[in-house]
Amino acid sequence: MTLLDDVASPAPAAPPRRPRRTGRVPVALLLPAALGLLFLVLPLAGLLVRAPWSTLPQRLTEPGVLTALRLSVVTATAATLLCLALGVPLAWLLARVDFPGRRVVRALVTVPLVLPPVVGGVALLLVFGRRGLLGGWLDSTFGVTLPFTTTGVVLAEAFVAMPFLVIAVEGALRGADGRYEEAAATLGASRWTTFTHVTLPLVAPGIAAGAVLCWARALGEFGATITFAGNFPGRTQTMPLAVYLALETDLQAAIVLSLVLLTVSVVILASLRDRWISGP
Repeated sequence: MTLLDDVASPAPAAPPRRPRRTGRVPVALLLPAALGLLFLVLPLAGLLVRAPWSTLPQRLTEPGVLTALRLSVVTATAATLLCLALGVPLAWLLARVDFPGRRVVRALVTVPLVLPPVVGGVALLLVFGRRGLLGGWLDSTFGVTLPFTTTGVVLAEAFVAMPFLVIAVEGALRGADGRYEEAAATLGASRWTTFTHVTLPLVAPGIAAGAVLCWARALGEFGATITFAGNFPGRTQTMPLAVYLALETDLQAAIVLSLVLLTVSVVILASLRDRWISGP
C-alpha cells in the first residue's frame, strides 16, 4: 500500500459527455476542409504507392538500414531518459512554484518548439563545440569532445524534444488534484516523500505520454543532429540522416527508411489518440 492509497478519497463521478452536434455541414467549410485533408494525405499515399513492397524485407535487413535504425533507437531512448531526468523537475517547478520570471522561463522552455532545428544545432556548437562557451573547458579539463559524436546526437535530440515532455508533465501537474498532496503533508510526509509517493503516481499517465512524444520527436530529429553531430555512418547517422543521404543515391532505400519512420509515427499517434486527439 502506498501513501497515495492512504490519502486517496473516492473520486467524483465524471461529468457526462456533451452530445456531439449534428447538422448540415456548410459547403463553404466542407470544400477547404476536404482540400486540407487531401493535402495532408496525398504525400503519405504517394509514399505507400511508390514503396518497393516486393523487395521490402531484403532492404530492411541491409546493414546500413539496421545500423541507422539501431542508432536511432538507442540515441532517442537516451535522449528521452535525459529529458525525463531534467524535464520532470522543471515541469514541477513551473507548475507548483510561483517565482519571479516564471512566464519568461516557460517561454524559454518552449523556444525549441518554434526554433528552426538547424539554428538549434548552431547554438549547440557555440556552447559545446571545442571553442564554445563550455566545450573548450570540457575539452581542456576532461578531454571530452561532444560535437560529431554519438553523445552529440543525444544532446541534439534532447534539446529539440524536451519541450514536449515539459509541456505534457506541466499540464498533468496542473490538472492533478492538489488535495492528495495536502493530505500527505498533513500526515507528516516530507516534500520528497510526497513527490515520489503521491505526485508522481498522480501524473504518471502524463509523464508516460510526454515521454512517448519526446521519444518520437527525438527519433525524427534531423536539423540539429546534422549540424551539431554530423552524418557519420555507424556513429551519428540516424534514420532521418540516412533518408537524406539515400535520396542522393538510392530512392528506393530512402522510401524504405521513410516507411519505417512513418510506421513509428502512426503507432505513436494511435497509442496516444485518447489523450491527444480525441475531443471532449
